[in-house]
Amino acid sequence: MIVRRIRPLRTIGLAALASAGGMAAWLGSERANAGARDVAIFADRGNVPAPQWLEAAQAPAVGQAAAATATLPGGASSLNETYKDWRVVCAQQGGKKRCVLNQVQTQQSGQHVLAIELNALTGSAVAGVLVLPFGLSLDAGVAFQIDEKLTVQPMRFRTCLPSGCLVAVSFDAQMVAALRTGSALKINATADSGAAVPFSISLQGFASALDRATTLSR
Repeated sequence: MIVRRIRPLRTIGLAALASAGGMAAWLGSERANAGARDVAIFADRGNVPAPQWLEAAQAPAVGQAAAATATLPGGASSLNETYKDWRVVCAQQGGKKRCVLNQVQTQQSGQHVLAIELNALTGSAVAGVLVLPFGLSLDAGVAFQIDEKLTVQPMRFRTCLPSGCLVAVSFDAQMVAALRTGSALKINATADSGAAVPFSISLQGFASALDRATTLSR
């Protein structure tokens, strides 16, 4: 399977964030109609914030008041930067700043393979959401491995939406340290038929993107 990574678009405003680039490029325009039902899906995830695409889809257009409180470089209300295979996306929402790092993969045909979006919870831990295609065994969950070394216990699927199935992910300090120096985050899923289905996320640019997102979030 030949996979390409979506490269970042230019910096975009909040109004366009729900329909261009990053996680929103996969989940598509139907997310613009997300309502209270989808917000409730993530309400019981403790300190794991809702994905940027979900919040952006429901955020009001940026007005003068929000723009006046912008604390992004140059007084911008949104930001979109590339760090090799990762992107950093920031937006002002309701006077509050929100920054994430993400990666989206597609086949050459344009079919989406996976997307991951992470929030820097602290200086050493991250959490967010992984979106995988349909046809996987939801009961089996997904397991993670960095290169051929550190492995993590399987994490459960949270729910499925029209554009894919979501896994709420969280990585502790030990895992993040390994992500910073690793080359690939391997994801081991199981097809509904029982066959193994491997995925791989490039870690090129992860450390720089995480540092940047952490700095911008302050």
